[in-house]
Amino acid sequence: MPQLDFATFAPQLIWLTLVFGVLYLIMARVALPRIATVIEERRDRIADDLDTANQLKRETEDAIASYEAALLQARAKAHTIAQETRDRLTAKTDAHRANLEGQLATRIKEAETRIKATKDAALLNVRDVAVDVADTIARQLIGESDPAAAARAVDSELA
Repeated sequence: MPQLDFATFAPQLIWLTLVFGVLYLIMARVALPRIATVIEERRDRIADDLDTANQLKRETEDAIASYEAALLQARAKAHTIAQETRDRLTAKTDAHRANLEGQLATRIKEAETRIKATKDAALLNVRDVAVDVADTIARQLIGESDPAAAARAVDSELA
């Protein structure tokens, strides 16, 4: 193998040093700056993407906060509307109930008046019926009747 021949070993080392030096200069002046530029662009793009993500996250959190605030406000408004409706219906129901109670009280008074009048009339009739019954019983037992005595007897028992 010619690479391992010691006679050509010194020129090979010189050529190795020259080629290494040229390749080093090409890499240092051309390739590495391009790679550094690409790496820097990637780093900047990643930083921009992270900034954009953070900004979008803040916007999302703000949107969620405003949504929750709107939801809370809507719930409070719904509660207020429900309470107002409940109060209004309660007031209507109470007014209607009071009206019905007034009507019922009037009807009860009228009924009590009619019952009292009927009772008084019935009591008057009871006295007359009791006098007739007493007179009839006395006539059947004794054979004769005295309506005035029957009336006095009934009056003494009712008093």
